[in-house]
Amino acid sequence: MSHIVEDFESCYRLSCSRDPRYDGIFFIAVTSTRLYCRPSCPARIAKRSNVCFYPTAAAAQSAGFRACKRCRPDASPGSPDWNWRADRVGRAMRLIGDGTVDREGVSGLAKRLGFSDRHLRRLLSEEVGASPVALARAQRANTARLLIESTAMSFADAALAAGFHSVRQFNATIKDVFDLTPGEMRHRSDRACSRSPGVVELRLNCREPFDAAALLRFLEVRAVPGLEDVSGGTYRRALTLAHGIGIVELTPEVRSVRCVLLLDDFRDLAAAVARCRRLLDLDADPLAIAGALGRDKVIGGLVRARPGLRVPGCVDGDELALRAVLGQRASLRAARTQTACLVETFGAPLRQPLGTVTRLFPSAAVLAEADPSAFAGLGLRRAPLQTLAAQLTNGEVRVDAGSDPIEALTRLLAIRGIGPWTAAYVAMRGFHDPDAFPNGDAGLRRALEVLGCPVDPRSVAKLQQRWRPWRAYAVVQLWTSLDH
Repeated sequence: MSHIVEDFESCYRLSCSRDPRYDGIFFIAVTSTRLYCRPSCPARIAKRSNVCFYPTAAAAQSAGFRACKRCRPDASPGSPDWNWRADRVGRAMRLIGDGTVDREGVSGLAKRLGFSDRHLRRLLSEEVGASPVALARAQRANTARLLIESTAMSFADAALAAGFHSVRQFNATIKDVFDLTPGEMRHRSDRACSRSPGVVELRLNCREPFDAAALLRFLEVRAVPGLEDVSGGTYRRALTLAHGIGIVELTPEVRSVRCVLLLDDFRDLAAAVARCRRLLDLDADPLAIAGALGRDKVIGGLVRARPGLRVPGCVDGDELALRAVLGQRASLRAARTQTACLVETFGAPLRQPLGTVTRLFPSAAVLAEADPSAFAGLGLRRAPLQTLAAQLTNGEVRVDAGSDPIEALTRLLAIRGIGPWTAAYVAMRGFHDPDAFPNGDAGLRRALEVLGCPVDPRSVAKLQQRWRPWRAYAVVQLWTSLDH
């Protein structure tokens, strides 16, 4: 199978329109200049005979093309497919984004997915036009660019942090991918600065429209004191990463989100960025979603009024699943209070607190081994929470970038005390399933009543079928309508 995107006419027409909605969906490569661009690049459109298209930046780089210095295609939003697809290719792409190849190698990635290295290479080459090594190399190059442009750290340290085995390999890759030396790249950047050690600031691009106010509001009403904070238009929280601890500040701006990360270890940078993007659903295609839901007789008016709503994801699947269990029979306020007690009792304190962000969410292992009397003292239902914590610890249930959602949700539902609402909520925010629907949700019933719809189970079941395959976005529209 050809690695080049096959529908040439559609891609060429979209590139001529310079529609930014397709940035990250495919990439334009120009054979005469040996550069690759995003579809919205302002440069003059090349002759048809000199153009080809690739599904990923890594595929274009593997074919010998360098990133355009004008449109910065490596910094474009990602394809929403890699957040939503539940097949092995989608899971592989998410695991590569989470740094699995750099930490465990291609064999470790293949083991997580349950097949051989050879089959993994063949599958990714056929589907996305690049091998696991090439995809990881493209990610290392992008991480290196962020470190070069956003920090004053030495190039030797940046090479190590980005995952390169030597400074020579680092220099060669930067020159090959960007046609610049690290020194030239830093000189051209207006963001390199002498920030505190461990701090990096960058911009997370997204597709417009982007309803940042509604997204911040969603996170604010669920923010757990001690773990999270939303104030002054910024979301802050602590992160547990592979090589250490991180604290992130996310501030939505015009067409992007300002991201400031304080990391114990810069090797966690790529994974932290990927998790922040999934938390804010920055790779979504809002126009496609609004086009499908905006015609609906019930919620069409809501969608047309707020076309940029996102479905917030999570930065840690274990945490999301445990918090969902805590909140499955409680109001938002009660769930927030109970979770705050859990964090205060079992969460490790941060060495460097940031304002009111002072603790980490407790690990599943800590909760699994906790004294049952401690849960009773907090007024928590121990059985389902501690059973889930134990299964998350031993790997019976996995809610992460590489998990099989169907298998994970089936095992989740098998735990006594965990019901369909919890599984749907985990599918929606933990697995980024755009069609997840938490049936029986009290907020949904209230929102539908306000819209004059019947809320008996049969009527709701019939109604929500019209919203496929975007039911999760319909849910967020209805929840948001209660605030307005």
